Amino acid sequence: MYPIMLKYSNNLVESLHQKVAADEVIEMKEIFGPYSMDVVTSTAFSVDIDSLNQPSDPFVANIKKMVTFNFLHPLLLLIVLFPFLGPVFDKLNVSIFPADVLEFFYSSLKKIKDDRKKNTHNVIAYVKCFPIFHYGHFFNQVFQNFKFLKRVDFMQLMVDSQTTEEDNEDGTSQKGLSDHEVLSQAMIFIFAGYETSSSTLCFLAYNLATNPEVQIALQNEIDETFENKSRPTYEVLMQMEYLDMVINESQRLYPLGSRLERIAKASVEVNGVTIPKGTAIVVPVYTLHRDPALWPQPEVFRPERFSKENRDNIDPYSFMPFGVGPRNCVGMRFALMMMKLCVVEILQNFSFVTCKETEIPLELGADGFLGPKNPIKLKLVPRVY
Repeated sequence: MYPIMLKYSNNLVESLHQKVAADEVIEMKEIFGPYSMDVVTSTAFSVDIDSLNQPSDPFVANIKKMVTFNFLHPLLLLIVLFPFLGPVFDKLNVSIFPADVLEFFYSSLKKIKDDRKKNTHNVIAYVKCFPIFHYGHFFNQVFQNFKFLKRVDFMQLMVDSQTTEEDNEDGTSQKGLSDHEVLSQAMIFIFAGYETSSSTLCFLAYNLATNPEVQIALQNEIDETFENKSRPTYEVLMQMEYLDMVINESQRLYPLGSRLERIAKASVEVNGVTIPKGTAIVVPVYTLHRDPALWPQPEVFRPERFSKENRDNIDPYSFMPFGVGPRNCVGMRFALMMMKLCVVEILQNFSFVTCKETEIPLELGADGFLGPKNPIKLKLVPRVY
């Protein structure tokens, strides 16, 4: 997985060199969106879209339509105000997403899944033609573990989970995922992985450009960690302290999931108010992240809040960029790895700077996830060593 991310982060840097040479004003979503899309589709489905160099690819066009929806959409308002209606709309097959977009992704992912299943079955049928395959349990086990049969990615794991009666050696049936469940989970993976990571990177670039002293400090850590612009290694990358602080502070100011919802598992009394079991609880993450009682000078971008000395003083329920508890974001580590690698590779080569097209202060929009009302536009300047 990490080598795949390295490939696409390198593609991104090469593309940025061309834009910088042309002295372009760069719309951040136009670089981080394709990067996120390429990483997600390649690691999850083994599909190389190369959306950075092919922005007109149907996958790219449809994902943009998917993540752009109005919070004033009647159906979305009903779900926001009455969360318990969500399962009802699911049963009725009603969605806030455009029907043509859903059809495109459903058919595309179904083809990927069917091709994967067909190719695996063809290889199995071919190998079973050899007499040695039938010589006992040992060869059976060796065959099942041959890595060339399939690539273990997100789609393959779900295809494997579609257990049928004939797949079980003892002849018993076992409930697996249905086609609808597999394709639904795959769509959610694309939707969540693309939008959240790319938007977080956009906000991070903005914060670095508007706080050059933080950017310089981060570049110093990068230079000390990876001397002579050496390629980042996974183990070292994930241990970079200041990089972690900067990303945390950016997510505090701009949490993509601006609210969370949880169901009360038992009746509980809080400050004299009884919350009955089964009640949908809405947690205002954005408000908590900017509460002056929890964060002194909450509007100021200050990564030191998350230093080793200060992090123990942070209430864990006051900082929830990935949610909290057993139902927090399952892609958290994946997203952090992807974002950290991208930031390090870019800052090894360039610095983010504001320009006359940069909107300061940033005005937030009301469509879809938390995002800017207008695109974030910055310039990059080459670093001089």
